[in-house]
Amino acid sequence: MVKRIQISQHGGPEVMQAIDFDPADPLAGEVQIENKAIGINYIDTYVRSGLYPASLPSGLGSEAAGIVRRVGPGVTVLKPGDRVVYAQATLGAYSEVHNVAVDRVALLPDAISFEQAAASFLKGLTVYYLLRQTYVVQPDERFLFHAAAGGVGLIACQWAKALGAHLIGTVGSAEKAQRAKDAGAWATINYREENIAERVSELTQGKKLRVVYDSVGKDTWEASLDCLQRRGLMVSFGNASGPVTGVDLAILNQKGSLYVTRPSLYGYITTRDALTQASNELFSLLASGAIKVDVPESQKFALVDARQAHQALESRVTQGSSLLIP
Repeated sequence: MVKRIQISQHGGPEVMQAIDFDPADPLAGEVQIENKAIGINYIDTYVRSGLYPASLPSGLGSEAAGIVRRVGPGVTVLKPGDRVVYAQATLGAYSEVHNVAVDRVALLPDAISFEQAAASFLKGLTVYYLLRQTYVVQPDERFLFHAAAGGVGLIACQWAKALGAHLIGTVGSAEKAQRAKDAGAWATINYREENIAERVSELTQGKKLRVVYDSVGKDTWEASLDCLQRRGLMVSFGNASGPVTGVDLAILNQKGSLYVTRPSLYGYITTRDALTQASNELFSLLASGAIKVDVPESQKFALVDARQAHQALESRVTQGSSLLIP
């Protein structure tokens, strides 16, 4: 028997329960992984709350790092004992053991720890597709990235610096502004004290931006559009403040023939080859030290304390990545 976190109804953190279960044998094309560190992502709260539908009862989480324990029929690219990391798995990574499709699993270099991997893989792949595929950010280019002191945001700050680009990050406090700048943000905007669009215009001498990356959702939707130059691209990739609804498409015309996309990792990393290409670029930056992922001890939670982990995440007291440790 092993432990996992399960929900039988949607709701707040209190609906998460730690249960014992017998893991099934891995099917064809799957590997069974003994998790050593589990990534906590904001999308997990969407599944728990019901914003993103899931059949109940359901596990939670899609990202972890660990050791291959068993392989299913037909699996030849991995073997028992391999160090691996995965994201985009079927729900259930909040568990001591999880069966994962081999096409979602990457071999983990020895230079990267399980905790580093679990804290950065899904977030790092997200930054990869945002900055390298959805819109290819260029050296010296200025762009806006909301929630710059969050888990995805801090990796984006460092990746942008590695590209020679100028990330303008929104934050909610002076402490978070400093954290984003330490990670490589070119400038920060405290959205509690400053008008986002006005500050962007000042930073760009009125030229505004070709692209904005927004994971906040409804609270920053119009401000984000106001930061874009004509025919600029609005990349809406999250709903931290709630989903954007009831949009009149005419507003895109009024604000300068703007483009909007609502991407996700699942639309970009769709094959093992794509996963290998993305993970190799991420691992290279991690191994070189260009991207550092340090998880404070206060943001490492025992697996059975998943409720407290979600409470901390949703209260916005965390900075960067948080982990569950089986």
